[in-house]
Amino acid sequence: MDAISDVLYLLDSSEYDDAVAAITDEAFGPGRFVRAAERVREMAPHIRALSFVAIQGGAVVGSVRLTPVAIGKTPVLMLGPLAVRPGYKNRGIGKALMRMAADAAKAAGETVIFLVGDEPYYGPLGYRRLAIGSVTMPRPVDPTRILALPLVEGALVGLEGRVQPR
Repeated sequence: MDAISDVLYLLDSSEYDDAVAAITDEAFGPGRFVRAAERVREMAPHIRALSFVAIQGGAVVGSVRLTPVAIGKTPVLMLGPLAVRPGYKNRGIGKALMRMAADAAKAAGETVIFLVGDEPYYGPLGYRRLAIGSVTMPRPVDPTRILALPLVEGALVGLEGRVQPR
């Protein structure tokens, strides 16, 4: 599929909450509520100034959110959910949203974004698998899917511990 040139990217706001919830439900289904990432997102509200939506034709077609938490004593952001409507996948919208979120987080002085996801998708965006056992999350989680993006040099050195509220 071709890239979509008329997509508008905006900061997340409360006016998009229902649409983002619908997209997330569509992408992950009701099973998402038992995932470890959902437990982490319950620790704090996402930061709207670091979260974005993609709009095309007046409708929200994608979104990404960043939530402030800590790994051990290190303040980090958890990415997710990242969701794009099925008819808009494979057109670069998800990657554009992720780059925007990372750029905004770095500009805000954050040092690390982490997520639970597929390394083949997130790896080209700079995310690396963390050492198995270095990060403890609420269960269930596959430790091989815990990935992190350093926003500053050396940010992943010594990153370990339990994911917890900041």
